[in-house]
Amino acid sequence: MAERLTKIIIPQSHADDVMDFLKRDDMTVWQEEKDGGQSVISVLSELEETEKITDSLRQRFGHVDGFRMIVQAVEASIPSATEQQALKEKIQTQPASEVLPLRISREELYTDIQDDTRLSRVFVIMTALSTVVAAIGLVRNNVAVIIGAMVIAPLLGPNVALALAATLADMKLGRQAARTFIVSTSVALAISLVIGFFLNVNPDLSEMALRTQVGMADIVLALAAGCAGVLAYTTGASGAVIGVMVAVALLPPLVAFGLLLGAGYVSLALGALLLFLCNVICVNLTGVLTFLLQGIQPRTWWEADRAKRATRIAILSWLSILVI
Repeated sequence: MAERLTKIIIPQSHADDVMDFLKRDDMTVWQEEKDGGQSVISVLSELEETEKITDSLRQRFGHVDGFRMIVQAVEASIPSATEQQALKEKIQTQPASEVLPLRISREELYTDIQDDTRLSRVFVIMTALSTVVAAIGLVRNNVAVIIGAMVIAPLLGPNVALALAATLADMKLGRQAARTFIVSTSVALAISLVIGFFLNVNPDLSEMALRTQVGMADIVLALAAGCAGVLAYTTGASGAVIGVMVAVALLPPLVAFGLLLGAGYVSLALGALLLFLCNVICVNLTGVLTFLLQGIQPRTWWEADRAKRATRIAILSWLSILVI
């Protein structure tokens, strides 16, 4: 079972209160050092209990000047078998409504997604390179090259961030994700348009033709990709392989649209654009639903109320557009 180490930095005058607050739940807690009037208290906990701990500490000590928490992933702790078995028995005896979700904490999830959504020079370069590779793969009808493009395409972060922003009603994250997504798709479209104008694009090639129409299999693929992408983030697993799945649903149709449009095949290009838009909708729709099933919600009740409204609007909007 994965573990997290939470470090609480707080003035020494409140250190004893924090220790008493944590020890009452029979957790592994120790005080590491005292320096400059600050105390550092560490808590070792199972992954799924981390959010409960951080929320409780923030609610109790968040008003204290100098209070700060740092959550770190733990590669291993010895011994651990006893604690794991105790936790398993605890979960099995809990009512279904009280079982802790097997996911990382809200704060860790938010930080991971925000980092992967940041618009940087490397992000733009990776988008451009993956577009060039995908375009060459489509023009040459080479599946291996197309898969290679998916490996380096950084499209998972912005789409998962859009779903998380809708789930939490976080306008700041939503704007950041939307800006990154718009810039990345614009870069991919511009490059594929240029390549389509100068290279010989054959719309009858199988890999190209597959991206010019929408089928039920394509919708199912995009729905599964969105769910897998969110699960990869919420469980703390590596998103590299899952990112390939999301890129498969998004980048080839977008590049095919640009290639066909640049080559003058307007009607076929519109089919590729429709597939791309359907995939974007499906990825975000299942992303929001998966976040809900994983129990992701704001910490305070007034934020949760606003988030519920935003989530309902997002789900209904995505469903309506998909049906249309």
